[in-house]
Amino acid sequence: MPDFLKLFADLVVYRWLGLHAGAHLADALDFFIYDVIKILLLLTAIIFVVSVIRSFFPPEKTRQFLGRKRSWVGNILAALLGIVTPFCSCSAVPLFIGFLESGIPLGVTLSFLISSPTVNEVALVMLLGLFGWKVAGLYIASGVGIAIVAGIILGRLKLERYVEEYVYQIKVGAADYVRPTFRQRATDAWTYTGEILRKVGLWVLVGVGAGALIHGYVPVDWLAKYAGRGNPLAVPLAVLIGVPLYSNAAGTIPIVQALTAKGVPIGTALALMMAVTALSLPEAIILRRVMKPRLLATYFGVVALAIVFVGYLFNAVIR
Repeated sequence: MPDFLKLFADLVVYRWLGLHAGAHLADALDFFIYDVIKILLLLTAIIFVVSVIRSFFPPEKTRQFLGRKRSWVGNILAALLGIVTPFCSCSAVPLFIGFLESGIPLGVTLSFLISSPTVNEVALVMLLGLFGWKVAGLYIASGVGIAIVAGIILGRLKLERYVEEYVYQIKVGAADYVRPTFRQRATDAWTYTGEILRKVGLWVLVGVGAGALIHGYVPVDWLAKYAGRGNPLAVPLAVLIGVPLYSNAAGTIPIVQALTAKGVPIGTALALMMAVTALSLPEAIILRRVMKPRLLATYFGVVALAIVFVGYLFNAVIR
C-alpha cells in the first residue's frame, strides 16, 4: 500500500492528537488507523472484482458443471470453484442438498463446502494487504489443498449413509438462468460490495481494535512463552481454541497480524483463523440438519487435522 496511509496515521496520532511515539496508546492507535483505512480500501477494490467473476458461477450452473465430474478431478474443480463462490454457513444446507440431489459425489460436495468459507475474498484481501503475496499465496494453496485432500479422504470413507435420509428425497428445481449484461454484473457487484462492507465493517473495526490492543499492550514475552515456537502444541491448541469461536476473516486476520508481530509463528496464528472460519460452532449446528453425528464429527475431525498440518507447514516454511 502507498506510504501516504502510514503518513496519515502518523499525522493523526502524533501531530493532531499530540501523542508521544513509543507510548502504548500511541502505538495501538497508529496501528488501528492505518490498518482500518488500508483494509477497507483493499476490500472495496477486490470484492468488486471477485463479485464480477462470481457472477459467472451461479449455484445452478456450478451444480451442473460439477455434476459431470468424478473422482479427484471433481474435488480439485470443486475446491477451485469454492474460491470464487464463497458462500457462508447460512447457505450450507441448501447448497449441500442441491449438490447431492444433482448427483455430485459426497466427497466432491464436501471439497466445495470446505473451500467456500475457508478461502474467501475478504481473507485474501486482508492477508495480501497485511502480509504480502507470499503469505496470501500460501493461504490460498493450503486452503484449496485442505479442501481437495479432505474431500478425497471423506469420499473414500463411503459416508453417504450418514447423510440424513430426507436429503436424497428432496428434488431441487433448476431455476431459469438469464445471462446478465456486463453493466448488470458491474451494478450487482457494486451493490454486493456495499452489502459486504456494511456486514463486515463492524468486524473490521472490532478485529483491528483487538489487534491494536495486542500490538500496543500485550507483552512480547508472554505470547512467545505460550504460543511461540518453543511450544510444540501451540498449533493444535490454536485450532481447539478457534473451533468454538464465531467470527469471520475480517475479525480474525487483524488479530493474526498483531499476534505475529508479537512473535507468534504465522502458522499458529493462521491455524487459529482457519479453524474459526472453516469449523465454527454455528456452522456445525447448521450442518447437523443434513449430516448425521458420525459424518459431522468425521468432517470436522479431518478438516481440523488438515489445518493443524498446514499450521506446522507454515511455521516450517515462513520464519
